[in-house]
Amino acid sequence: GLIDFGVLFDEVDMSKYEYLNIPSAERFGVLMRRTDPLAQKTSIAMEDLWDKPLIISRQMLQDETVSRLLQRDLDKLNIAATYSLLYNGSLMVEEGIGYAICLDKIINTSGSSSLCFRPLTRQIETNLYILWKKYPVFTKAVEHFLLKMQELIQT
Repeated sequence: GLIDFGVLFDEVDMSKYEYLNIPSAERFGVLMRRTDPLAQKTSIAMEDLWDKPLIISRQMLQDETVSRLLQRDLDKLNIAATYSLLYNGSLMVEEGIGYAICLDKIINTSGSSSLCFRPLTRQIETNLYILWKKYPVFTKAVEHFLLKMQELIQT
């Protein structure tokens, strides 16, 4: 009863939930130091990362997203660390531990940031869902939010 909505990438067992499929074009890429030699590229090829120390989200490890993105078995990759929140992964990148595989626009890399994001040349499709429990009791504000989300998706 504390959370009205969840936001997920990729599907889970949706039989327990109502949901909206959000049309989005999320890009996977690499969060790295702005001074790193790879930062000179406009996009990063999967082969560029095969020998690099990688910082991967725990969810990506479990659902094998990293293997699909980099076309390499996990045991052949140099996974230096994992994160559950990309903010924590970005701190590891700043400290020089490795390269974080992530989605774009989660960490601010503009202005004077010491980090930059470069998209992977190979992308895989991701689905974005907003979901909520079936038969909820919503406040008026939450009902209004849901109606606006439904309107936006339909247009």
